[in-house]
Amino acid sequence: MNSTDPTVETAASAHPGRSPRGPEVAARVGIALGTAILVCFVTGLLSHWIQHPPTWFRWPVHPVWLYRLTQGAHVVSGVAAVPLVLVKLWSVYPRLFQKLRPRSPLWFAERGSIALLVGSVLFELSTGLANIAQYYPWKFFFPAAHYAMAYVAIGAMAVHLAVKLPVIREALARPADTPPDPGPGRVRVSRRAVLGAAWAGAAVAALSVAGQTVPFLRWAALLAPRSGHGPQGVPVNRTAAEAGVATTAAAPGYRLVVAAGDRSREFTRAELTAMPQAEANLPIACVEGWSAAAHWSGVRLRDLLDTVGYRGGDVRLTSLEQSGLYRGSVLPAPFAADRDTLIALALNGEPLDLDHGYPCRLIAPNRPGVLQTKWLSRIEVSA
Repeated sequence: MNSTDPTVETAASAHPGRSPRGPEVAARVGIALGTAILVCFVTGLLSHWIQHPPTWFRWPVHPVWLYRLTQGAHVVSGVAAVPLVLVKLWSVYPRLFQKLRPRSPLWFAERGSIALLVGSVLFELSTGLANIAQYYPWKFFFPAAHYAMAYVAIGAMAVHLAVKLPVIREALARPADTPPDPGPGRVRVSRRAVLGAAWAGAAVAALSVAGQTVPFLRWAALLAPRSGHGPQGVPVNRTAAEAGVATTAAAPGYRLVVAAGDRSREFTRAELTAMPQAEANLPIACVEGWSAAAHWSGVRLRDLLDTVGYRGGDVRLTSLEQSGLYRGSVLPAPFAADRDTLIALALNGEPLDLDHGYPCRLIAPNRPGVLQTKWLSRIEVSA
Protein backbone atom coordinates (compact mmCIF):
# COMPACT_ATOMS: atom_id res chain seq x y z
CA MET A 1 0.00 0.00 0.00
CA ASN A 2 1.28 3.42 -0.90
CA SER A 3 0.62 5.54 2.18
CA THR A 4 0.99 8.73 0.13
CA ASP A 5 -1.98 7.80 -2.09
CA PRO A 6 -5.09 9.29 -0.44
CA THR A 7 -7.51 7.05 -2.35
CA VAL A 8 -5.74 3.94 -1.20
CA GLU A 9 -5.44 5.22 2.35
CA THR A 10 -9.15 6.08 2.40
CA ALA A 11 -10.15 2.73 1.01
CA ALA A 12 -7.93 0.89 3.45
CA SER A 13 -9.31 2.88 6.35
CA ALA A 14 -12.89 2.28 5.25
CA HIS A 15 -12.26 -1.41 4.70
CA PRO A 16 -9.58 -2.47 7.20
CA GLY A 17 -10.11 -6.10 6.26
CA ARG A 18 -8.80 -5.29 2.77
CA SER A 19 -5.62 -3.57 3.94
CA PRO A 20 -2.33 -5.44 3.58
CA ARG A 21 -1.55 -4.17 7.06
CA GLY A 22 -3.18 -5.75 10.06
CA PRO A 23 -3.16 -8.71 12.42
CA GLU A 24 -3.32 -11.30 9.61
CA VAL A 25 0.14 -10.27 8.39
CA ALA A 26 1.49 -9.37 11.82
CA ALA A 27 0.59 -12.77 13.31
CA ARG A 28 2.16 -14.80 10.50
CA VAL A 29 5.33 -12.74 10.36
CA GLY A 30 5.40 -12.78 14.16
CA ILE A 31 5.59 -16.59 14.21
CA ALA A 32 8.67 -16.57 11.97
CA LEU A 33 10.21 -13.67 13.89
CA GLY A 34 9.54 -15.33 17.25
CA THR A 35 11.20 -18.53 16.02
CA ALA A 36 14.27 -16.59 14.86
CA ILE A 37 14.46 -14.74 18.19
CA LEU A 38 14.17 -18.00 20.12
CA VAL A 39 16.98 -19.62 18.10
CA CYS A 40 19.10 -16.51 18.66
CA PHE A 41 18.39 -16.56 22.38
CA VAL A 42 19.22 -20.23 22.97
CA THR A 43 22.37 -20.27 20.83
CA GLY A 44 23.47 -16.94 22.32
CA LEU A 45 23.15 -18.35 25.84
CA LEU A 46 25.29 -21.33 24.84
CA SER A 47 27.99 -19.07 23.40
CA HIS A 48 28.01 -16.88 26.50
CA TRP A 49 28.14 -19.86 28.87
CA ILE A 50 31.01 -21.45 26.93
CA GLN A 51 33.05 -18.27 27.31
CA HIS A 52 31.92 -17.50 30.88
CA PRO A 53 30.85 -20.91 32.21
CA PRO A 54 28.61 -21.12 35.30
CA THR A 55 29.68 -23.82 37.74
CA TRP A 56 26.87 -26.13 36.61
CA PHE A 57 27.48 -25.78 32.87
CA ARG A 58 29.26 -28.51 30.90
CA TRP A 59 30.02 -28.14 27.18
CA PRO A 60 30.99 -31.36 25.35
CA VAL A 61 34.32 -31.86 23.60
CA HIS A 62 32.63 -33.72 20.74
CA PRO A 63 31.25 -33.44 18.12
CA VAL A 64 33.93 -31.01 17.01
CA TRP A 65 31.50 -29.09 14.76
CA LEU A 66 28.84 -28.36 17.39
CA TYR A 67 29.91 -24.80 18.24
CA ARG A 68 30.33 -24.11 14.53
CA LEU A 69 26.68 -25.12 14.09
CA THR A 70 25.21 -23.27 17.08
CA GLN A 71 27.06 -19.99 16.52
CA GLY A 72 26.41 -20.10 12.79
CA ALA A 73 22.71 -20.58 13.55
CA HIS A 74 22.89 -17.66 16.00
CA VAL A 75 24.19 -15.22 13.41
CA VAL A 76 22.10 -16.51 10.48
CA SER A 77 18.84 -16.39 12.46
CA GLY A 78 19.68 -12.92 13.77
CA VAL A 79 20.36 -11.54 10.29
CA ALA A 80 17.24 -13.26 8.90
CA ALA A 81 15.22 -11.55 11.64
CA VAL A 82 16.06 -8.07 10.32
CA PRO A 83 13.61 -8.02 7.35
CA LEU A 84 11.02 -9.82 9.49
CA VAL A 85 11.22 -7.05 12.10
CA LEU A 86 10.80 -4.41 9.40
CA VAL A 87 7.73 -6.11 7.92
CA LYS A 88 6.27 -6.74 11.37
CA LEU A 89 6.67 -3.07 12.34
CA TRP A 90 5.24 -1.96 8.98
CA SER A 91 2.18 -4.15 9.46
CA VAL A 92 1.30 -2.71 12.87
CA TYR A 93 2.85 0.74 12.94
CA PRO A 94 -0.43 2.73 12.61
CA ARG A 95 -1.54 1.17 15.91
CA LEU A 96 1.78 1.99 17.56
CA PHE A 97 1.05 5.70 17.23
CA GLN A 98 -2.57 5.72 18.27
CA LYS A 99 -3.51 8.08 21.07
CA LEU A 100 -2.82 6.43 24.41
CA ARG A 101 -6.00 5.59 26.29
CA PRO A 102 -5.15 3.64 29.45
CA ARG A 103 -7.94 1.15 30.15
CA SER A 104 -6.79 -1.69 32.41
CA PRO A 105 -3.74 -3.50 33.82
CA LEU A 106 -3.91 -5.75 30.75
CA TRP A 107 -3.63 -2.68 28.53
CA PHE A 108 -0.52 -1.52 30.42
CA ALA A 109 1.00 -5.01 30.09
CA GLU A 110 0.35 -5.00 26.35
CA ARG A 111 1.76 -1.51 25.74
CA GLY A 112 4.72 -2.06 28.05
CA SER A 113 5.63 -5.41 26.50
CA ILE A 114 5.49 -3.89 23.00
CA ALA A 115 7.79 -1.02 23.99
CA LEU A 116 10.29 -3.36 25.63
CA LEU A 117 10.09 -5.90 22.84
CA VAL A 118 10.63 -3.41 20.02
CA GLY A 119 13.39 -1.57 21.84
CA SER A 120 15.30 -4.67 22.97
CA VAL A 121 15.03 -6.47 19.63
CA LEU A 122 16.24 -3.41 17.72
CA PHE A 123 19.12 -3.08 20.19
CA GLU A 124 20.08 -6.75 19.84
CA LEU A 125 19.93 -6.76 16.05
CA SER A 126 21.79 -3.47 15.54
CA THR A 127 24.58 -4.27 17.99
CA GLY A 128 24.79 -7.84 16.70
CA LEU A 129 25.25 -6.64 13.12
CA ALA A 130 27.92 -4.20 14.29
CA ASN A 131 29.70 -7.02 16.13
CA ILE A 132 29.71 -9.18 12.99
CA ALA A 133 31.53 -6.32 11.24
CA GLN A 134 33.73 -5.76 14.33
CA TYR A 135 32.51 -2.16 14.53
CA TYR A 136 32.05 -0.85 18.07
CA PRO A 137 31.00 2.84 18.14
CA TRP A 138 29.68 2.54 21.72
CA LYS A 139 31.50 2.62 25.07
CA PHE A 140 29.69 -0.24 26.81
CA PHE A 141 31.04 -3.82 26.87
CA PHE A 142 29.24 -5.56 24.03
CA PRO A 143 29.09 -9.20 25.34
CA ALA A 144 27.62 -8.20 28.71
CA ALA A 145 25.12 -5.73 27.24
CA HIS A 146 24.07 -8.12 24.46
CA TYR A 147 23.63 -10.97 26.97
CA ALA A 148 21.58 -8.89 29.44
CA MET A 149 19.33 -7.40 26.76
CA ALA A 150 18.61 -10.89 25.41
CA TYR A 151 16.73 -11.66 28.63
CA VAL A 152 14.75 -8.43 28.29
CA ALA A 153 13.80 -9.35 24.72
CA ILE A 154 12.75 -12.92 25.49
CA GLY A 155 10.82 -11.82 28.60
CA ALA A 156 8.99 -9.07 26.71
CA MET A 157 8.17 -11.52 23.93
CA ALA A 158 6.71 -14.00 26.42
CA VAL A 159 4.50 -11.32 28.01
CA HIS A 160 3.45 -10.01 24.60
CA LEU A 161 2.47 -13.49 23.41
CA ALA A 162 0.51 -14.19 26.59
CA VAL A 163 -1.43 -10.93 26.28
CA LYS A 164 -2.04 -11.13 22.52
CA LEU A 165 -2.67 -14.87 22.17
CA PRO A 166 -6.46 -14.53 21.56
CA VAL A 167 -5.82 -11.89 18.87
CA ILE A 168 -3.12 -14.07 17.27
CA ARG A 169 -5.39 -17.12 17.17
CA GLU A 170 -8.19 -15.14 15.60
CA ALA A 171 -5.86 -13.60 13.00
CA LEU A 172 -4.37 -16.97 12.04
CA ALA A 173 -7.86 -18.39 11.59
CA ARG A 174 -8.61 -15.80 8.91
CA PRO A 175 -7.24 -16.23 5.36
CA ALA A 176 -3.89 -14.62 4.67
CA ASP A 177 -4.95 -13.17 1.34
CA THR A 178 -6.59 -9.74 0.97
CA PRO A 179 -10.23 -9.89 -0.12
CA PRO A 180 -10.87 -8.14 -3.46
CA ASP A 181 -11.93 -4.51 -3.33
CA PRO A 182 -14.57 -3.65 -5.95
CA GLY A 183 -14.31 0.07 -5.27
CA PRO A 184 -12.26 2.70 -7.10
CA GLY A 185 -9.62 2.77 -4.39
CA ARG A 186 -8.58 -0.85 -4.94
CA VAL A 187 -5.70 -1.94 -2.72
CA ARG A 188 -2.70 -2.57 -4.92
CA VAL A 189 -0.67 -4.82 -2.59
CA SER A 190 -2.08 -8.05 -1.24
CA ARG A 191 -1.27 -9.61 2.10
CA ARG A 192 0.20 -12.60 0.28
CA ALA A 193 2.56 -10.26 -1.55
CA VAL A 194 3.65 -8.71 1.75
CA LEU A 195 4.18 -12.14 3.31
CA GLY A 196 6.04 -13.32 0.23
CA ALA A 197 8.32 -10.29 0.46
CA ALA A 198 8.94 -11.05 4.15
CA TRP A 199 9.90 -14.69 3.46
CA ALA A 200 12.05 -13.71 0.49
CA GLY A 201 13.78 -10.96 2.46
CA ALA A 202 14.54 -13.31 5.34
CA ALA A 203 15.90 -15.96 2.95
CA VAL A 204 18.12 -13.47 1.10
CA ALA A 205 19.40 -12.02 4.38
CA ALA A 206 20.21 -15.50 5.69
CA LEU A 207 22.01 -16.49 2.48
CA SER A 208 24.03 -13.28 2.55
CA VAL A 209 25.88 -14.48 5.68
CA ALA A 210 25.32 -18.26 5.82
CA GLY A 211 28.37 -18.84 3.63
CA GLN A 212 30.55 -17.88 6.60
CA THR A 213 29.52 -21.19 8.15
CA VAL A 214 28.35 -23.38 5.24
CA PRO A 215 31.18 -23.73 2.68
CA PHE A 216 29.01 -24.56 -0.36
CA LEU A 217 27.02 -21.33 0.21
CA ARG A 218 30.06 -19.05 0.15
CA TRP A 219 29.20 -17.93 -3.36
CA ALA A 220 26.10 -16.21 -1.91
CA ALA A 221 27.76 -14.70 1.18
CA LEU A 222 27.83 -11.18 -0.25
CA LEU A 223 27.51 -9.45 3.12
CA ALA A 224 29.74 -11.83 5.08
CA PRO A 225 32.90 -10.03 6.24
CA ARG A 226 34.81 -13.32 6.46
CA SER A 227 34.06 -16.27 4.21
CA GLY A 228 37.29 -18.25 3.78
CA HIS A 229 39.99 -15.77 2.79
CA GLY A 230 43.10 -15.30 4.89
CA PRO A 231 46.60 -16.64 5.42
CA GLN A 232 46.76 -20.40 4.73
CA GLY A 233 43.09 -20.35 3.70
CA VAL A 234 41.73 -19.45 7.14
CA PRO A 235 40.33 -16.00 8.12
CA VAL A 236 42.02 -13.93 10.81
CA ASN A 237 40.22 -11.69 13.31
CA ARG A 238 43.27 -10.26 15.08
CA THR A 239 46.67 -9.98 13.46
CA ALA A 240 50.04 -10.17 15.22
CA ALA A 241 50.57 -6.47 14.55
CA GLU A 242 47.21 -5.59 16.13
CA ALA A 243 48.07 -7.74 19.15
CA GLY A 244 51.52 -6.12 19.44
CA VAL A 245 53.38 -9.45 19.34
CA ALA A 246 55.02 -9.40 15.90
CA THR A 247 58.49 -8.90 17.38
CA THR A 248 58.28 -11.09 20.48
CA ALA A 249 56.63 -14.00 18.64
CA ALA A 250 59.47 -14.15 16.10
CA ALA A 251 62.29 -13.56 18.61
CA PRO A 252 65.07 -16.21 18.68
CA GLY A 253 64.84 -16.36 22.46
CA TYR A 254 61.19 -17.47 22.48
CA ARG A 255 60.30 -20.10 25.08
CA LEU A 256 56.99 -21.78 25.93
CA VAL A 257 56.68 -22.38 29.67
CA VAL A 258 54.68 -25.42 30.80
CA ALA A 259 53.98 -25.65 34.54
CA ALA A 260 52.08 -27.82 37.02
CA GLY A 261 52.50 -26.97 40.67
CA ASP A 262 56.21 -26.62 41.48
CA ARG A 263 57.29 -28.36 38.27
CA SER A 264 57.91 -26.46 35.08
CA ARG A 265 59.71 -26.80 31.75
CA GLU A 266 60.61 -24.47 28.93
CA PHE A 267 60.43 -25.40 25.26
CA THR A 268 61.82 -23.71 22.17
CA ARG A 269 59.84 -24.04 18.97
CA ALA A 270 62.51 -26.44 17.67
CA GLU A 271 62.05 -28.65 20.74
CA LEU A 272 58.27 -28.64 20.22
CA THR A 273 58.78 -29.60 16.58
CA ALA A 274 61.07 -32.47 17.63
CA MET A 275 58.39 -34.02 19.87
CA PRO A 276 55.96 -36.64 18.50
CA GLN A 277 53.53 -34.78 16.21
CA ALA A 278 49.78 -35.32 15.96
CA GLU A 279 47.23 -34.16 13.41
CA ALA A 280 43.57 -33.16 13.65
CA ASN A 281 40.93 -31.82 11.28
CA LEU A 282 39.19 -29.17 13.35
CA PRO A 283 37.07 -26.16 12.41
CA ILE A 284 37.85 -22.81 13.90
CA ALA A 285 34.63 -20.94 14.64
CA CYS A 286 34.31 -17.35 15.78
CA VAL A 287 31.59 -15.60 17.75
CA GLU A 288 30.98 -13.32 14.74
CA GLY A 289 29.55 -16.35 12.95
CA TRP A 290 32.32 -17.31 10.53
CA SER A 291 33.99 -20.68 10.63
CA ALA A 292 36.49 -22.60 8.54
CA ALA A 293 37.62 -26.21 8.49
CA ALA A 294 41.37 -26.69 8.71
CA HIS A 295 44.04 -29.35 9.06
CA TRP A 296 46.24 -28.75 12.11
CA SER A 297 49.39 -30.47 13.30
CA GLY A 298 51.50 -30.10 16.41
CA VAL A 299 52.01 -31.56 19.86
CA ARG A 300 49.10 -33.02 21.79
CA LEU A 301 48.50 -30.84 24.82
CA ARG A 302 48.22 -33.89 27.08
CA ASP A 303 51.67 -35.09 25.93
CA LEU A 304 53.13 -31.68 26.71
CA LEU A 305 51.47 -31.64 30.13
CA ASP A 306 52.79 -35.13 30.88
CA THR A 307 56.30 -33.67 30.89
CA VAL A 308 55.43 -31.80 34.11
CA GLY A 309 53.44 -34.62 35.72
CA TYR A 310 49.91 -33.63 34.76
CA ARG A 311 47.32 -35.43 36.91
CA GLY A 312 44.17 -33.73 35.69
CA GLY A 313 42.51 -30.37 36.16
CA ASP A 314 41.74 -27.29 34.14
CA VAL A 315 44.56 -25.62 32.25
CA ARG A 316 45.24 -21.90 31.81
CA LEU A 317 46.87 -20.76 28.58
CA THR A 318 48.44 -17.30 28.29
CA SER A 319 49.42 -15.39 25.17
CA LEU A 320 52.41 -13.16 24.48
CA GLU A 321 49.86 -10.33 24.29
CA GLN A 322 50.35 -7.90 27.15
CA SER A 323 46.73 -6.78 27.40
CA GLY A 324 43.26 -7.58 26.17
CA LEU A 325 40.31 -9.56 27.41
CA TYR A 326 41.29 -12.70 25.50
CA ARG A 327 45.05 -12.76 26.09
CA GLY A 328 44.40 -15.93 28.08
CA SER A 329 41.84 -18.69 28.36
CA VAL A 330 40.98 -21.57 30.66
CA LEU A 331 40.65 -25.00 29.08
CA PRO A 332 38.44 -27.43 31.05
CA ALA A 333 40.07 -30.75 31.96
CA PRO A 334 38.09 -32.89 29.46
CA PHE A 335 39.34 -30.69 26.61
CA ALA A 336 42.92 -30.73 27.92
CA ALA A 337 42.94 -34.52 27.99
CA ASP A 338 41.36 -35.00 24.55
CA ARG A 339 43.59 -36.43 21.83
CA ASP A 340 42.45 -33.78 19.33
CA THR A 341 43.54 -30.84 21.48
CA LEU A 342 46.83 -29.61 20.04
CA ILE A 343 49.48 -27.02 20.59
CA ALA A 344 49.49 -26.31 16.87
CA LEU A 345 52.71 -25.67 14.99
CA ALA A 346 51.40 -26.03 11.43
CA LEU A 347 48.21 -25.25 9.55
CA ASN A 348 47.09 -26.88 6.30
CA GLY A 349 50.51 -28.44 5.78
CA GLU A 350 52.55 -25.25 6.30
CA PRO A 351 54.32 -23.80 9.34
CA LEU A 352 51.91 -21.65 11.32
CA ASP A 353 51.60 -18.13 9.93
CA LEU A 354 52.44 -15.32 12.33
CA ASP A 355 48.86 -14.03 12.18
CA HIS A 356 47.56 -17.51 13.04
CA GLY A 357 49.60 -17.71 16.23
CA TYR A 358 53.23 -18.53 15.38
CA PRO A 359 55.26 -19.90 17.06
CA CYS A 360 52.44 -21.99 18.56
CA ARG A 361 48.80 -21.76 19.47
CA LEU A 362 45.99 -23.74 21.04
CA ILE A 363 43.48 -25.52 18.84
CA ALA A 364 40.86 -27.59 20.65
CA PRO A 365 37.60 -29.20 19.50
CA ASN A 366 34.28 -27.41 19.79
CA ARG A 367 35.55 -24.09 21.16
CA PRO A 368 34.99 -20.43 20.16
CA GLY A 369 37.87 -18.89 18.27
CA VAL A 370 38.44 -16.26 20.98
CA LEU A 371 39.35 -19.10 23.35
CA GLN A 372 41.80 -20.73 20.91
CA THR A 373 44.69 -18.71 22.36
CA LYS A 374 47.37 -17.64 19.89
CA TRP A 375 51.07 -16.77 20.39
CA LEU A 376 51.33 -18.94 23.49
CA SER A 377 53.82 -18.00 26.20
CA ARG A 378 52.66 -20.11 29.15
CA ILE A 379 50.57 -23.22 29.85
CA GLU A 380 49.79 -23.83 33.50
CA VAL A 381 47.64 -26.35 35.31
CA SER A 382 45.12 -24.53 37.47
CA ALA A 383 45.43 -25.14 41.20
